[in-house]
Amino acid sequence: MNARQLFLLLLGLFAASASFGAMPEPSSATSHVKTIVLGAGCFWGAEKGYEALDGVEDAVSGYADGRGVEPDYEAISSLAHRRDPDNYAEVVQVRYNIEVLSTRALLQHFFEQHDPTQLNRQGNDVGTQYRSTILYADEEQRATAEQVLDEYQKLLTAAGRGAIVTTIKPLETFHPAEDYHQDYLAKNPRGYCPDHATGVRFAATTTPPPDNAALLRGKHVLVLEAEHCPFCARFRRDVTDAYAGSVPLTHRRADQLQGLTLKTPTWATPTVYFLDNGKEVSGHQGYMSAADFYRALGRAKLGDSDAFHVAFDKSTDRRFCWSYEKLKHTPDGVFVDKLSGAPLFDTRDRFDSGSGWLSFTRSVEGATVEQSDDSHGMQRTEVLSKSTGIHLGHVFDDGPDGKPRYCINATVLEFKPRAH
Repeated sequence: MNARQLFLLLLGLFAASASFGAMPEPSSATSHVKTIVLGAGCFWGAEKGYEALDGVEDAVSGYADGRGVEPDYEAISSLAHRRDPDNYAEVVQVRYNIEVLSTRALLQHFFEQHDPTQLNRQGNDVGTQYRSTILYADEEQRATAEQVLDEYQKLLTAAGRGAIVTTIKPLETFHPAEDYHQDYLAKNPRGYCPDHATGVRFAATTTPPPDNAALLRGKHVLVLEAEHCPFCARFRRDVTDAYAGSVPLTHRRADQLQGLTLKTPTWATPTVYFLDNGKEVSGHQGYMSAADFYRALGRAKLGDSDAFHVAFDKSTDRRFCWSYEKLKHTPDGVFVDKLSGAPLFDTRDRFDSGSGWLSFTRSVEGATVEQSDDSHGMQRTEVLSKSTGIHLGHVFDDGPDGKPRYCINATVLEFKPRAH
């Protein structure tokens, strides 16, 4: 060995020593992070559910437990592999901190959030790619999975459910799914969350099932929801949080529908049901915009009536119609949107124009929207309800003392006395 070779050798040893000396001690968080791979049907909703749990650091959709098939969505979803036992399963790789979320708690969530008694399917998703499976990384996970499965089987049996078909196997290889599958529900906010839960839970609860007796009488709106469903949260935010209509609106989970007669399947959330005496009149699976919701509510509440045609077909009440006569001399209060219950006009701004339609000098601030209307060969300004978009009437510039005259159809309004 010449001097140059000796120098390079010593330099390498020094660099390696310095590098090892500079390595940080592993953090306590890192040392307590585990990874497990879980299959519970379509990975979109499952991934979102895991990400919502405290202690989950990451959840990645992917494919595992297959052989002889390309690990990509097109291949595993093809008809050729739908019944193939060697097909890859849709799974989620979950990284979790066991100091925050135990393996037991994670697997309890896994069993509670799908139906582990369904073989190679979850609801309408049918095929071996949708099988229920736990792919463990160590012996602690295996032992916990077997114990939790046994415990859940006893609960299912007591509830009259069948046998669990979930497989428990060691993980061989995990293949991340295509980018467009990652965080799919967050990227596609106009849809629904699959909900195949049995309603059977590990934790004993003292909360009695909700009383649905009120839903068996009259018209109701029922919104079916699930835990960790972003579409449900968005529907609440965009529509139901502000709803104050006279048709009662109730939220329920899939295991809280006792006594109701429903036709639309309950495996998608949100699902909106319009009920009459406990029986479904119509239903809609998935997120609904406010405009879509209120049109459906209008059809369920108003039917084929003058009010419906005024609201959605921009028709006009007959002069001095029955609704006008009923509302022209109410006591002190406000007139609200017949569908949303949002305040629109105040009796303190009402006046008798002699026109045969309700007249006001203004609307409640921020409650209406105005737009140009050139229909019927006239140039007018149309007035719409901001909350529902329904047609209310028109506004003209010939009101008292130079004020506007809001000429409003009575059939699309309801009256509420002022609270004192």
